[in-house]
Amino acid sequence: MTATPTLSVSLGERSYPIYIGSGLLAAGFDLTKFVRGPAALIVSNETVAPLYLDKVLGLLPSRKVRHLNLRDGEAYKNLQSVSEILDELATSGAGRDTTVIALGGGVVGDISGFAAATYMRGVPFIQIPTTLLSQVDSSVGGKTGVNHERGKNLIGAFYQPGLVLIDTDTLQTLPHRELSAGLAEVIKHGAIVDAGFFRWLEENIETLIARDPDALAYAIRRCCEIKAAVVAEDEREHGRRALLNFGHTFGHAIENNLGYGEWLHGEAVAAGMVMAARLSGLADAQLQRLQNLLVAARLPVAPPPIGATTMRAAMGLDKKIQDNRLRFVLLRELGDAYLDADVDESRLDDVLAQAGP
Repeated sequence: MTATPTLSVSLGERSYPIYIGSGLLAAGFDLTKFVRGPAALIVSNETVAPLYLDKVLGLLPSRKVRHLNLRDGEAYKNLQSVSEILDELATSGAGRDTTVIALGGGVVGDISGFAAATYMRGVPFIQIPTTLLSQVDSSVGGKTGVNHERGKNLIGAFYQPGLVLIDTDTLQTLPHRELSAGLAEVIKHGAIVDAGFFRWLEENIETLIARDPDALAYAIRRCCEIKAAVVAEDEREHGRRALLNFGHTFGHAIENNLGYGEWLHGEAVAAGMVMAARLSGLADAQLQRLQNLLVAARLPVAPPPIGATTMRAAMGLDKKIQDNRLRFVLLRELGDAYLDADVDESRLDDVLAQAGP
């Protein structure tokens, strides 16, 4: 199957295409074009592999392909899982021309990418994301890594894939809760840079919940366009790319304190976006629109009762800290985000108070 890239991430010699479409895994996509060496390792998990592993294997008839299934869940996004991948690569005699293929959601993609970045100081890497969250966010941009007990994604590397292959049909097998978690990241893209897209989401949220293929494809493409443009401008998050973390400072603190996996990443980000919007002093009408859209997407709009002091301590390891100052992604209005390292402490205390004392 010949296909035209939907869009590309422009990073000079490290640029790569993103393909978005229905039936890409079933219709004989020419994956061998992107697996230039003789061998590949497909990394998936116990949930996704039974659904899609055989389809990906079928796209690589002329390659020597091994596969490894990790345990499923955010709780396993750790160095032990990375070690499992590195052990598999080393014991199989994988060389620098062996391609690591991530088949799964954001956890699989982040772990596999970090392993690919570190094995022999870097081997080729391909992303085949199968969840909405990974398709619109984590598979694009080259952020890889794992969690640490002190904080989310504290260990990792920037390492770009050579291809992102998004088959929208994989979303038909996604649990409802996972679909909603992915919609949090979709909503985030509209909230930070595209008010028109945010309005489209308000008008089409029930269509997305119903998994309409055309609506999903449009939302995925728009998010990837936004992220590709931001990454091309600021690959290593020195400035503008940090805007993509809207809601994440609060959200990561929620995840860290509940224990990874208790709330899904998108659920924590949803509550975190409302907290960030309140910290911004966003106009009441716009704050209500954000909350209404998140509720329509079946997402929480308030943090769990983990305590303000506990949340603030977890936020102390946020990766946006510079010169010992925590920078927040805030909103002037829907579609217009900015970074602020000088927030009003009393307002922050009020926002954190939503999580309890």
